[in-house]
Amino acid sequence: MSFGDPNNPYSQQPQQPQQPQQPYGQPPQPYGQPQPPAGQPGYGYPQQAPGGVPPQGGQPGYGYPQQPGQPYGAYPQAPIPPMGMGGGLPPLAHWGQRVGAYLLDMLIIMGPMYLLSGIGAAAGENSAFATILGLLGFVYMIGMAIFQLIKEGSTGQSIGKKVLGISLLREADGRTLGFGFAFVRKLAHFLDSIACYLGWLWPLWDDKNQTFADKVCSTVVIKVNKG
Repeated sequence: MSFGDPNNPYSQQPQQPQQPQQPYGQPPQPYGQPQPPAGQPGYGYPQQAPGGVPPQGGQPGYGYPQQPGQPYGAYPQAPIPPMGMGGGLPPLAHWGQRVGAYLLDMLIIMGPMYLLSGIGAAAGENSAFATILGLLGFVYMIGMAIFQLIKEGSTGQSIGKKVLGISLLREADGRTLGFGFAFVRKLAHFLDSIACYLGWLWPLWDDKNQTFADKVCSTVVIKVNKG
């Protein structure tokens, strides 16, 4: 028996069909799936142009779309509003309004303390009742002074300023001062008193109606609607 005998069926070995070769670098095709025709992109990872150049023809590439970059940590900033129309100052409070608001605030802060002290003095300076009234008056004065600073720093208006229709603001941007800066401005009124109280009169002829404390702290007092 010859293996080359054409009459012997066992001598013929069936030939296996040849699989097309995959391009180098392509992932192997799953078993049983047809091969893509020539010229068509295969399955697997998309091929990118050399050098990271995006595909031609205006077609977007694979992956996440690129967003326009912004500086790290940058947030949109709201523009600071100007003080008045065209960036100018609004109507300024005149000297009489400022004096009236100051006297009213002092009356609110100091008046009850002096009243309680007077009642205690009438009852007898050495009595326990007089001591209690004096202590209550002192506590009231400190508490009301702090309350006035909080109101003036947060809203621009103490009780006296609110009654007279004026408001204390920053000259640069028209914002309120806050409690801390309002307290610093109160201390800066020392400058208005050391020069024979000239600083308190300075708003009479100053173009911005400012005292020395206002100029040092860059603040202005403006007219507002009462309410």
